[in-house]
Amino acid sequence: MVKVGILGVGTVGESVAKILLENADIIEARAGRKIVPVLGVVRDLSKKRNVDIPLTDDPMALIESAEVDIVVELMGGVEEPYRLVRKALKEKKPVVTANKALLAYHRYELQEIAGETPLFYEASVAGGIPIIGALRNGLSANHIESIKGIMNGTCNYMLTKMIREGVEYERVLREAQELGYAEADPTFDVGGYDAAHKLLILGSIAYGIDAKPEDIIIEGIENISPTDVEFAREFGYEIKLLGIAKKVEEGVEMRVHATMIPAESMIAKVDGVMNAVSVVGDRVGETMFYGPGAGGDATASAVIADIVEIVRGNSGPMLGYKKGLESGLHLVPPSKIRSQYYLKLKVIDRPGVLAAVTSTLGEHGISVESMLQKPSRLADRVRLLFTTHRCRESEMKGAIEALKRLDVVDDSVTMIRIEK
Repeated sequence: MVKVGILGVGTVGESVAKILLENADIIEARAGRKIVPVLGVVRDLSKKRNVDIPLTDDPMALIESAEVDIVVELMGGVEEPYRLVRKALKEKKPVVTANKALLAYHRYELQEIAGETPLFYEASVAGGIPIIGALRNGLSANHIESIKGIMNGTCNYMLTKMIREGVEYERVLREAQELGYAEADPTFDVGGYDAAHKLLILGSIAYGIDAKPEDIIIEGIENISPTDVEFAREFGYEIKLLGIAKKVEEGVEMRVHATMIPAESMIAKVDGVMNAVSVVGDRVGETMFYGPGAGGDATASAVIADIVEIVRGNSGPMLGYKKGLESGLHLVPPSKIRSQYYLKLKVIDRPGVLAAVTSTLGEHGISVESMLQKPSRLADRVRLLFTTHRCRESEMKGAIEALKRLDVVDDSVTMIRIEK
């Protein structure tokens, strides 16, 4: 019998305990041994929990318990889980975690501490989608050319409503909160941080890149408007919040932001709260992984899959490399990333304005690919909408600052990157 302790018996922790108990027969048949949850940690013992296992509010008691063979960490946060997971690994106890923030900041330290002790984390990225296992095992013969993923169901739900029904951002955010898809403070989701933590984990497995959230572009969907959605549709694009990691001549680009992508692409068709990750390998080509990215049962399913792998005796190095990845790849600084761009600006409606705008772009090395003019709510203002040819991020940022200084530009300048 293998005994499991759960640090954090919340929504996912309850699901893990329930599934281990209710599906015990099929899990034992697949693992070869009986797996039983024996102890859970909660912050408040007075709060009623819908689980039939002993509970404690002392996490160290669980870590040090001789009754616990495998530690499951579902607490959330960074430094406290890091302290506990580090202690468990030093005790040579295998760990399963769903904590993307923990891994975004401490994955390399934990890999060093773990050594040969299993540390699995399938549930940390895209919930029930087995993308970690695919990168570590199924695609291990491939050099990974790119990863592009819808990794946050809240943002995907909101963008789907904005695109399909024309709902404005503030209204769809309230609706997402009412449905429980978004928190009272939605910044972690809509600001792109949740997706960024997941992307960093995938980037380590694919490329051996040790980057922190502060090292990459992280932007959200807060500034997407119906005008942007209308432009995207008119030019054959959909808008998605994407996590992107890809090899380029200079190294590896890693970024999270709202992105215009061709409407006919597979990932553009992923709607609602679902997640999807497209991976391009040099031998297999493009593969697509699709499924629920969150929810108690979906995430718990991935957690238990990791437990089963440990019980079967399958481990391997945490980030997928038996030896260091000596590829020479490094993270491309955000300022040197190259992309196409969409720009939206409101200007005074008078002769010479378009020439002033395009001239400013040209001074920063940016050429225009297409342009639309849309009426504004004010009679003497119009909206100019552009797509550009590829240029560096630094050139675009400089051009935007210069555009803001033009006396004919009224209001802020919106920029969305285009990925084909």
